Amino acid sequence: MAELLLEISGINKRFGGLHALSDVALSINKGEIYGLIGPNGAGKTTLFNVLTGLYQPDEGKFTFKGIDLFRQKPNVVVESGIARTFQNIRLFHNMTALENVMVGRHVRTKASVIGAVFRDPKTRAEEADIKQRSLALLEYVGIRKHAEEAAKNLSYGDQRRLEIARALATDPQLLALDEPAAGMNGKETEDLKKLMEKIRNDGVTILLIEHDVKLMMGLCDRIAVLEYGKKIAEGVPEAVKNDPRVIEAYLGASPD
Repeated sequence: MAELLLEISGINKRFGGLHALSDVALSINKGEIYGLIGPNGAGKTTLFNVLTGLYQPDEGKFTFKGIDLFRQKPNVVVESGIARTFQNIRLFHNMTALENVMVGRHVRTKASVIGAVFRDPKTRAEEADIKQRSLALLEYVGIRKHAEEAAKNLSYGDQRRLEIARALATDPQLLALDEPAAGMNGKETEDLKKLMEKIRNDGVTILLIEHDVKLMMGLCDRIAVLEYGKKIAEGVPEAVKNDPRVIEAYLGASPD
């Protein structure tokens, strides 16, 4: 039986007179790749922002591993085991690739302020461990050779991989990826697909927003479809692809 990891119900979010999310409910099981699709303005990123603490929902319920995360701050969400990337890349562009990942890793550090100031042996050992773990993550996503390069000098595809490495540095149980394949060519997209499958196979559940319908249909275990802030369909890719409501609202025609 599938193990429930994340569950939301009755989620509503308004911006003035705009009802961005209306009574949204979904559940994500441990070990799956769960996709979220819909036309522009459907509320996908708004839902991501609610799940990661950037937006506070107006109503609803939100639990992760059975813990209530409704209206919790982003740092609490990260510490609970949810990490994310952004639709628009948000790296520290003047820092090296290694330093970017190390920043993400610090959410799991235990050094005290005094230890950081006086650099006692315990603190130095922890810093060495952070560096080694960060280098290992750069290797994991395939950009170890760029460790000492400034993030701004990396290719677009490698910057996307760096964002994923930084998110993984927080030791998430759920990795939320907001359009990671945007702007990528066919080979980069296929390589990204393989990376996401590797991440899932290594025990990290994935929540994915993506406009590349072909990628989503070939990658996700289940997919939910939003339209005007409402969930209009949910299920395995084949069922979603052939749902008349989805075809009318988003796909236009059944994708091959």
